[in-house]
Amino acid sequence: MAGVLPGAVRQVGYVVNDLDDALAHWTGTLGVGPWFKIPNLVLDDCDYRGQTVSTEISFAIANSGEMQFELIQPQGDTPSCYSEFLAEGTAGPHHMAWWTEDFDATLERATRQGWEQIQSGDAMGTRFCYFDGAQRGALAELMELNDMSRWLADHTRDAALSWDGLSDPVRAVGL
Repeated sequence: MAGVLPGAVRQVGYVVNDLDDALAHWTGTLGVGPWFKIPNLVLDDCDYRGQTVSTEISFAIANSGEMQFELIQPQGDTPSCYSEFLAEGTAGPHHMAWWTEDFDATLERATRQGWEQIQSGDAMGTRFCYFDGAQRGALAELMELNDMSRWLADHTRDAALSWDGLSDPVRAVGL
């Protein structure tokens, strides 16, 4: 596994049954925020276990220091790695993500290592791919680091650094 994924883990993702309930817990109990929420995002033309699907999710991201957290609630009954996770048990830790500027080369290395791609697609102009079996206990996600994703990551981190812990804990993403 050494040398396949670039650098440090940049994000830990959780799949939840109720995004608003999870946001209240993460801000009120854990003190993580502010969260940037994107409701009802449709991910068209995802590849999920060899099938082309259109998946709808609501999600939010926030930072604690340099670590980004993502909360994802699948919408509807379209098959996805998110709905599959909830069907297997309770909500909770779903993936760890690595970000790369050279998405194609990193994806090629992971594929050569025999990693199983279970879902891939494009979210707001940023490519992503989830792998099963690359690590024990959670999926591995590879995410493209481009101008859009870098801006959102920097914006989220900077907001966390200046957040007072109380005001405006859940915010809309200004894309």
